[in-house]
Amino acid sequence: MVILIPAPKRWPACSNISQADPMEQETLHAYLDREVGDASLHDLLDRIASACWSISSLVRRSALHSNPDEVGSANRQGDLQNPHELLADDVFARGCAAHAGVAMLISEEVDEVITLKDPQTGDFVVAYDPLNGAYNLDVGLPVGSIFAVYKVSKDCGKTALPSGRQLVCAGYAIYGPSTMLVLTIGNRVQGFSLDPETDTFILTHPDVTVPQNAVEFVITLSPRRAPIQNLVMRWTASIVAEVHSLLLCGAIFPCRVEDENPSHRGSLRLFFEAYPMAMILEAAGGKVTNGRTPILDLMPLEAHQRSFVLLG
Repeated sequence: MVILIPAPKRWPACSNISQADPMEQETLHAYLDREVGDASLHDLLDRIASACWSISSLVRRSALHSNPDEVGSANRQGDLQNPHELLADDVFARGCAAHAGVAMLISEEVDEVITLKDPQTGDFVVAYDPLNGAYNLDVGLPVGSIFAVYKVSKDCGKTALPSGRQLVCAGYAIYGPSTMLVLTIGNRVQGFSLDPETDTFILTHPDVTVPQNAVEFVITLSPRRAPIQNLVMRWTASIVAEVHSLLLCGAIFPCRVEDENPSHRGSLRLFFEAYPMAMILEAAGGKVTNGRTPILDLMPLEAHQRSFVLLG
């Protein structure tokens, strides 16, 4: 006997998604040729896309190479590092460090800022979380990579960290049933899906905007019921997955962690989580704040600084 169960009415279709005409598909490389006049930035984004492709392949094979008894070491903030996170970090670091215009790397997996050369005006600083939500791999849930590219200004100096308003582009890759790379260079948000037959990123979601009507209330730890009516509560333990759903379907996402570890309080790390996601959502018509100030206006004090973040 086959029992057909209708889909719950509380899950409306993401009607805001505008997909490209399959007959007029544009590759990521062609899009960058058209939209990015800076050849150095173009090359860097090509390298980042290549890193995301490599990590996508790593994620697909993760179950075949996982040791359930293997426990990663803890970083400075007390987070256990999944072995796959370290592999993904190496992929990102090698790809970005090979670019002559990259002066510094800020990685979620490395305690200190990696200085490749003395920053000069016009150089790039790349911040990234190479494998966000890595422990979701154990149960087959989505994971992702987040990246942000900042440009060194004449006011930065050799040790000063860039602020959110110095971002020139930001994006993330989500590794799930398909791999999608979401990118903004400041004005619009584009989604590129990885074609597994050609290993090419194809523009499938042009000019994505945040839906006006939220359908979900996303929260990390909730001792209380959702205070907002008509919103469905959920949490997948992956910032990338939550922001991706927010971007396509609409959601309200207050991201705050109440933890006994003082280094965990405040939730998202500015450089490789909060800043890039804020740039993406602002470009898509959304807003990201700490409750008082737009996230991109916050001035950083150190590389792993955290902040409470409200996204929507």
